Amino acid sequence: MIRREPAILKKVDSGNAYFTLVWSEIKKAEKYEIVKSVPSISGIFELYFMDEKKKLNLFYVAKAYYGGLKCEIRRCTDPELEKDLKRKKILEDKAVYYRYIASNSYADLTDVLYFFSKTYFPSSSRHEHSGRYIDIYVEEQNTGKLVDI
Repeated sequence: MIRREPAILKKVDSGNAYFTLVWSEIKKAEKYEIVKSVPSISGIFELYFMDEKKKLNLFYVAKAYYGGLKCEIRRCTDPELEKDLKRKKILEDKAVYYRYIASNSYADLTDVLYFFSKTYFPSSSRHEHSGRYIDIYVEEQNTGKLVDI
């Protein structure tokens, strides 16, 4: 398979949206590397921490629009800038990793984040969809051995 740049691809059929998410490589969150390698464009990112068994655990998913991925990932991986005490503790105590997908469409970002919210947090979904589609389907493509939904 040919590797593509991190992006959200979409097909619409009969009022349903079919998103294909092409994720970036998962990388350790190091501030200087983030500044050098993450683009300043809109997208969605995920943060993981590595536990004692060397397993990556998802602890944060968000969209970055106005600040761009570089700014948001950098801010959300710095314990000195984090205000949420639970996330701050993780950032201080654990090795943290990130990955991202890019899109210029705020509505597409909203729909994908809604899908993640309903999948990862079904009892407390925190995000609304754009209202454009009957149903939203997501397929993920990633590099490495990370297992997705």
